[in-house]
Amino acid sequence: MGFFSKIKQGLKKTRDSVIGQIDSMLKSFTKIDEELFEELEELLVMGDVGVSTAQNICEKVKAKVKETGTTDPQQIYVLLEEVVSDMLKGGQELNINTKPSVILVIGVNGVGKTTTIGKMANRFRNEGKKVLLAAADTFRAAAIDQLQVWAERSKCDIIKQNEGSDPAAVVFDAISAAKARGADIIIADTAGRLHNKKNLMDELAKINRIIDRELPDADKEILLVLDATTGQNAVSQVEHFKEATGITGIVLTKLDGTAKGGIVLAIKNSLDVPVKFVGVGEQIDDLQPFNPEEFSKALFDFS
Repeated sequence: MGFFSKIKQGLKKTRDSVIGQIDSMLKSFTKIDEELFEELEELLVMGDVGVSTAQNICEKVKAKVKETGTTDPQQIYVLLEEVVSDMLKGGQELNINTKPSVILVIGVNGVGKTTTIGKMANRFRNEGKKVLLAAADTFRAAAIDQLQVWAERSKCDIIKQNEGSDPAAVVFDAISAAKARGADIIIADTAGRLHNKKNLMDELAKINRIIDRELPDADKEILLVLDATTGQNAVSQVEHFKEATGITGIVLTKLDGTAKGGIVLAIKNSLDVPVKFVGVGEQIDDLQPFNPEEFSKALFDFS
């Protein structure tokens, strides 16, 4: 099953509730007027798109209406899909061209961080890349054991120390091992404790210093794993982590279990952080690289 089929299936709840209501609303109008746009904005806000993003979308659709001379309310649906697709474009490709490249993965407990790392590792390995996992979330009980399970499932090497070890020391060991073993990608599971931002910032700064010293020319991604079912709360998490760590992208999990798929738009538009992967199921291959055009097409496709 390709990205479009998986994402279409994964967006079913969002499409049936949010987009379904927009479709019904447009069918009730005989002309395009201010009232139509007010209702459209309201429905977008209810779909966890966020107020500023909903306003931005409506302004862009209005401009397209003017530009194309559209008079049929049903055509708003087509213009809306175009606007959403354009809004999501940019930055979704992973920057991992050096050997090795480093991906630091952060996220609060319960969002599916370790599972995401395992699925990511499996995907890269299937693409023919040699992946090394670094168990640098050393303070959360069982995090190291969980990552070990995923290392075995995805047939990737893992570098680990005892619980409570210095995370930066684990990353240092992983870099040394990656150089010795000719690994293409290091994926480091790092902490995501938002309740003590200073500790988190200090820890990640130390890890970054090690990477910059040992791999000065390496490509590096800092990915934040978010649970799509938390809706607008996910936006505030992005704000906090962006401020603390300078994240380069988002992995959005559990998209198939929520009607809050509009959160993708809020994150990209409000915070200018691109979505790099989306999780649309429990299987090991259900983590998909984000494709803005296909996401938008799937969101609006009732066929």
